[in-house]
Amino acid sequence: MPELPEVEVVRAGLAPAMTGARISSVDVLDERALTRHLPGAADFVGRLEGAEVQSVARRGKFLWMPLAASDSGDPAHAVVGHLGMSGQLLLRRPDAAPERHERVRMIVEHPRHGELAVVFSDQRTFGSLAIDALVPTPDGRAAGWGTDAAMVPTQVAHIARDPLDPAFDDDLLRAALRRRGSAIKRALLDQTLISGVGNIYADESLWASRIHPETSASALSTPAVRRLMAEVRAVLHKALAEGGTSFDAQYVNVNGQAGYFAHSLNAYGRGGEPCPRCGGPIRREAFMNRSSHYCPRCQRRR
Repeated sequence: MPELPEVEVVRAGLAPAMTGARISSVDVLDERALTRHLPGAADFVGRLEGAEVQSVARRGKFLWMPLAASDSGDPAHAVVGHLGMSGQLLLRRPDAAPERHERVRMIVEHPRHGELAVVFSDQRTFGSLAIDALVPTPDGRAAGWGTDAAMVPTQVAHIARDPLDPAFDDDLLRAALRRRGSAIKRALLDQTLISGVGNIYADESLWASRIHPETSASALSTPAVRRLMAEVRAVLHKALAEGGTSFDAQYVNVNGQAGYFAHSLNAYGRGGEPCPRCGGPIRREAFMNRSSHYCPRCQRRR
């Protein structure tokens, strides 16, 4: 599943083409892509055609594009996107042939870039698009990466800020971890506590900070939490610089190109291989219908 770096790469690719663009037409080819938009396809199309996109924002694994306010005085709204397991948002020529798993196509007119097609393609159909109302953030800070507005879609409001968000509070995280008896890796994957960190980057961050994934979250000292968060941010920044992690053709950027952070992984997916730090074998264990990867020698459970 795309995690924070992969979704941020998509957001950064969409922003120049979508900010200030007007949506001239929308074609819904598969209504399964609108599972989060309860009024249905006709409402989705009717409310988007003619709308102007103000920016492209992200919090954790959610994207949204705030729409310019209408003359009718309706509440502020945004197009919300979640890539799910295999969703892709692609920029194409307006006359480009349909993608293999194309679900929604929007034609936009940008004042500088001209006419473009924005295609939502999704092989497994777990991703979604929706139009959602914007509500104020509780702390009055900007809602996420890529926007200065303190307004967040209602479908994203329950999602915690992510570690790259300037408004993320490490002290609040430490206080929350003190109340958690669960393993630290479970806490890292809890999107209501810290967003955007999935299985890959949790394993990599725990390896880098030498913390066993089953360590109780409440047992971590303040210096250990600070060390962990520093490594989380370092891993995310490195993944961003390398375009995200691609193991197959399902994750690509807006131009259809794969990321190459998979070549930099130290723990995830390396079960049985030598640890890059100590040479001991990386262990792979079942974890929440997926796998954990760690070094028993470097990441001792205390």
